[in-house]
Amino acid sequence: QVQLVGSGGGLAQAGGSLSVSCAASGRTFSGSNLGWFRQSPGKEREFVAALAWYSGRSYYADSVKGRFTISRDNAKKIVYLQMKDLQLEDTAVYYCVASPNYYGDKSANWDTWGQGTQVTVSS
Repeated sequence: QVQLVGSGGGLAQAGGSLSVSCAASGRTFSGSNLGWFRQSPGKEREFVAALAWYSGRSYYADSVKGRFTISRDNAKKIVYLQMKDLQLEDTAVYYCVASPNYYGDKSANWDTWGQGTQVTVSS
């Protein structure tokens, strides 16, 4: 089982950049698929990005494609989400997720969630 602790985020201006990360503990990090979701006030939680362990392929929501990058450092047991060209609608709490078997866009299918990190984009 993997446990996740998020960090980073904060405040950025529109057009700027930020990154969030999650540090993992547990022995199965290297075999886990990793991902990010986000939730804005009054909205449902939505898929942002995922990184499949076996293939190494990454997947992105259309709204962030070309602006966000998910990556992992297996030695440090950290998953990153680098965000550039931030827009007001990117303001949300960002959650990292992990699963041994799933890497899709359905939140209910991810096994482990971090505690969430706030990202606020101002004009």
